[in-house]
Amino acid sequence: MGRYRIRVATGAWLFSGSHNLVRLWLVGARGEAELELQLRPARGEEEEFDRDVAEDLGLLQFVRLRKHHWLVDDAWFCDRITVQGPGACAEAAFPCYRWVQGEDILSLPEGTARLPGDNALDVFQKHREKELKDRQQIYCWATWKEGLPLTIAAQRKDDLPPNMRFHEEKRLDFEWTLKAGALEIALKRVYTLLSSWNCLEDFDQIFWGQKSALAEKVHQCWQDDELFGYQFVNGANPMLLRRSTSLPSRLVLPSGMEELRAQLEKELQNGSLFEADFILLDGIPANVIRGEKQYLAAPLVMLKMEPNGKLLPMVIQLQPPNPSSPIPTLFLPSDPPLAWLLAKSWVRNSDFQLHQLQYHLLNTHLVAEVIAVATMRCLPGLHPIFKLLIPHIRYTMEINTRARTQLISDGGIFDKAVSTGGGGHVQLLRRATAQLTYCSLCPPDDLADRGLLGLPGALYARDALRLWEIIARYVEGIVLLFYQRDDVVRGDPELQAWCREITEVGLCQAQDRGFPVSFQSQSQLCHFLTMCVFTCTAQHAAINQGQLDWYAWVPNAPCTMRMPPPTTKEDVTMATVMGSLPDVQQACLQMAISWHLGRRQPDMVPLGHHKEKYFSGPKPKAVLNQFRTDLENLEKEITARNEQLDWPYEYLKPSCIENSVTI
Repeated sequence: MGRYRIRVATGAWLFSGSHNLVRLWLVGARGEAELELQLRPARGEEEEFDRDVAEDLGLLQFVRLRKHHWLVDDAWFCDRITVQGPGACAEAAFPCYRWVQGEDILSLPEGTARLPGDNALDVFQKHREKELKDRQQIYCWATWKEGLPLTIAAQRKDDLPPNMRFHEEKRLDFEWTLKAGALEIALKRVYTLLSSWNCLEDFDQIFWGQKSALAEKVHQCWQDDELFGYQFVNGANPMLLRRSTSLPSRLVLPSGMEELRAQLEKELQNGSLFEADFILLDGIPANVIRGEKQYLAAPLVMLKMEPNGKLLPMVIQLQPPNPSSPIPTLFLPSDPPLAWLLAKSWVRNSDFQLHQLQYHLLNTHLVAEVIAVATMRCLPGLHPIFKLLIPHIRYTMEINTRARTQLISDGGIFDKAVSTGGGGHVQLLRRATAQLTYCSLCPPDDLADRGLLGLPGALYARDALRLWEIIARYVEGIVLLFYQRDDVVRGDPELQAWCREITEVGLCQAQDRGFPVSFQSQSQLCHFLTMCVFTCTAQHAAINQGQLDWYAWVPNAPCTMRMPPPTTKEDVTMATVMGSLPDVQQACLQMAISWHLGRRQPDMVPLGHHKEKYFSGPKPKAVLNQFRTDLENLEKEITARNEQLDWPYEYLKPSCIENSVTI
């Protein structure tokens, strides 16, 4: 006879406990035993029991549990179960971290990570094969729009698997903030009902409510050329700027602009010429909002890096050359102030479109969803890579499903307020998907390709590279615990299936764009996993959080433009500027959504600080602890640096990076 001590931990979320009765069995290598427990799990509690078992069960392999209900199936969120065996037996952990529903028997394997084996009689091998078979029925792929990455098969949030849903506190907060935003919009509309909307100062009438300190600074300085240039490096979208290697072919300099050409060529020779080309927007149809046509441009901006590190615009071309049209007008800092300001506003509007659709929605949200679905379909809970990745896919499927039903859906936010809405956003996403490369998701490769390595004042680039290194060390630490040689990587069928599922299925044959279809070495696997974790955490933080700071003052990043791009300079008046920028309703909606999406989430889990313990044993724990130490050291470095800056860059402070794509 042996005595076992069992601890059952229930989640702390609302409704995690259950009034239903739960039965448990211990399963060991030599036998199994039902525990005579009267367990009704309570929210946030860890309940402890001692039970005597007549036979020697041997090494514990599984805990099986079954929930019984009479009238109501009261779901239970089980965190984990730990069992201390008789004598000097080590405590065995059985991670769960999921909802227990219905009356089926749920088997929780002991938490030690295991690679797949070829022994069909192995109980763990049978378990993982059954788990994947079941999961592949639950987590199915769907096509939202042709030409885009595949998504989870869920028409609405209620169709999602329960374990991918928001917990109740998250759901209540998300839906409350939407209502609060709608109320703020209504109040601002009433407040401005009888007011004028004729000059830029009139935007002050709606610039109240939820906003950040940095947004207030943007409000004060948004017209400055220095801040215009700064945003390409450290703003909401630091992903488009690149160092020029030649003068762009689309930049047609008419006669009389020899001095400008000489200036551009001088900066080019000095390696201080940069460009931001929005050609992806060329030909995208513009939205029609409440019966009024909106407008899009496809600008090119040439900028120079001053010796003091300031990036300043030199020339703006709002549209590419067209054989059937006159040579595009070039706008210069020396132009009449309103003409130059309007040209910059057009650039900022174009940046809004590419930022939200290409770099935010596609490159973080949709890529993270592909990683999440492939992980659930191909990697069982015992797999070390599942244990590594599962904290980084929390809430991703639900936030993306909500986006497809509220933000980018027919009649959604984009259709109501954004110039690419009404279908143009889908065309733009298709173009961006065709250009989505593996290297573009890896900062060392992307920044090198764009010529931004070592650029003074490039805080996104500096912090992104540091985080990539820290995440890479963490990933390598976990990988090398289980894959001691390259041939072990090549011989893991579950891992190879996961790779193919991402590249060939989820990303729709993306091998032509550099994504791998197999892993041949430890280093190749580590690089890919670093990309996965970085995309789901740091990159999303860098791209998402800036909305609150840079988009709240609407003239700095207008969501839509209501007049065509100017073709002359002398005719631009304040009426032209105000007639081009968003109207009151569009501006209010932009402010409300920027706050809703950019604010810190109340149940935010910082990078690497998930409470779930998916791994068992001291070695993975040591790797995670070192990861947290590295992040803490980076946090101190960034904090000290930011104290010396007029415009602190906070988005990649580890404490500000969420552990997954949740908003």
